[in-house]
Parts: sequence; C-alpha cells; structure tokens
Amino acid sequence: MSLLPSPAARLPGPFGLLLPLLPLLLLLTLPAPLASAPAGPPRAVVNELRCVCLTLIHKIHPKMISHLEVSAAGPGCPNVEIIATLVKGSKVCLDPEAPVVKKIIQKILNSGKQKN
Repeated sequence: MSLLPSPAARLPGPFGLLLPLLPLLLLLTLPAPLASAPAGPPRAVVNELRCVCLTLIHKIHPKMISHLEVSAAGPGCPNVEIIATLVKGSKVCLDPEAPVVKKIIQKILNSGKQKN
C-alpha cells in the first residue's frame, strides 16, 4: 500500500476528481429493474405490510362457510385475521374473539384430530 497519490488524482482538470467517483455514479444510474432487489408484483409486498381485515363479522352460520384462512399476527399486522370464503364466493373477516367463531374453529380442529 502506497501513500503516494494515485494516477487518477494526478490528471489535470475535472477528470482527476471525477474518475474515482465513476463506479459510484454508474451504480446510481442503473435502470430500476436492475437496481431493485425484489422482483415480482408490488401488490404481494403491499399485502404483507398491512392488515387485510378492516371490518369484522361477529356472527355467521357455519354452513355458509366453504373455506377458512387464518393469518397469524406479525410485523405487518398485530391482529390474528380469520378470512372466511362463503358458499356464494365472497370473502368476509371473522372476529377471532367472537364465541361463535371460536366454536367454529374448535369444531374444525377437533374434526382434524379425529381423522388422524
């Protein structure tokens, strides 16, 4: 390692100052797809960064539910979210603290234990 100035620093004029900064300038001018790390749809990122359920349903008949999806609390949303797909195809958010919803989930969990 030498303490003598590099050949680029000895160039006369503005090139002597800009040459060491050239790699940094090239890196900053990369096109957006090359500069950004995650590839894929931005919608997937947005869904992970916020709560999905804004309004909750406290009562529902179990026969109206065709599919249930449970999302655990995490850094994007501090709430446990239960999203029910109804027989008609629409999706609703259920209140995980509602007694009816707790019974539905307990029934599903018990039916899974009996099959094993």
